Amino acid sequence: MSVALIDVNTKRQKREFHTFTQRLYANDAEFVSHIYQDLEAIFNSDKNSEFEHGDARRWLAYKSGKVVGKIAAFYNTKSQHAGLGFFDCINDQEVANALFDKGIEWLKQNGQSRVEAPVNFGERDKYWGLMVYGFKNPSYQENYNFPYYQQLFESYGFTKIIEQTTSEGRPERIDIEKYRLYTAKLQEGSMLRAEHFTHKETQRFVHDFTTIYNQAWKQHEHYVPFSEERVAALFAEMKPIIREDILWFMYDDDKPIGFYLSLIDLNQLFRYVNGNMNWWGKLRFFYRLKTTKIKRLRGIIFGVVPEYQNKGVYSIMLMKMYEVMQNDPYLESTELAWIGDFNPRMHALFKRMNVEKTKVHYTFEKLL
Repeated sequence: MSVALIDVNTKRQKREFHTFTQRLYANDAEFVSHIYQDLEAIFNSDKNSEFEHGDARRWLAYKSGKVVGKIAAFYNTKSQHAGLGFFDCINDQEVANALFDKGIEWLKQNGQSRVEAPVNFGERDKYWGLMVYGFKNPSYQENYNFPYYQQLFESYGFTKIIEQTTSEGRPERIDIEKYRLYTAKLQEGSMLRAEHFTHKETQRFVHDFTTIYNQAWKQHEHYVPFSEERVAALFAEMKPIIREDILWFMYDDDKPIGFYLSLIDLNQLFRYVNGNMNWWGKLRFFYRLKTTKIKRLRGIIFGVVPEYQNKGVYSIMLMKMYEVMQNDPYLESTELAWIGDFNPRMHALFKRMNVEKTKVHYTFEKLL
């Protein structure tokens, strides 16, 4: 039976793009659905600035009259980046090949000669990479998939270009007093200091985050500078879930030089809303936010300006986080996410802090 590919355009097709994944993982106890509204915002040109320099398309795959897979393709001419993402599929190489073929055909028609997968049409820290190790505790906006997906990608001809590691840190795994003395020594005789975020000074921290990010990340591939307006909007959006004492900034005197920002792992709450933040989903979410004892944090982004990257700034911020966790009776661990194999400095720091590797994602590439 042949595979039929249908463009996703109607409201019903958009809903099917989301609910197919829920049906596919219905018997997987680890699965937590992505939020429907989050995904639709990615494909909305009014909400996603990537459309200023590119385009995106989505398809559903049908076999014997049933949806058996889905995929999206997108490109940005300014960043010279093309990707396939939001792939889900039954364990059938024929279906996977048809989906990959369709996305690549469209990308080639739009002048693309190289594709990464599975990636996001937007920020690199979201929906990026194929899970190949771990398969437990998927975090909010993290790709989660069945183990057989790796074979589907590799059999088609995709090759790994980035290995992304997620690790788990627990206070009991390190000698807290030893590292407290170590970080105190780093700060001795200097003007280095750590300070956590406060809502009442949001404007100052927005400015400092923007300053640090645009210096720390400008050498990275796919870097897009942040404006203060965009950062302010992101902080405003996150306000209901921000916990002040887990967003840390570093300063040399009053000069902003680093940040380590964490959030509560929202999938501890989103597993109760069935992937839809409609009015009923929001009620359930905020009820859980008020009543759930949060056990796990997720470090979402690190950044240190280049001239301070060998001065122990990361260690100082991690130590502050461990102290917060040590003083919270419910917090058990923090995830340290999206550390690429191109970042040996961070991997060395994590080894010293005795963190445990818990998940691995691969970013694949194919020349067209």
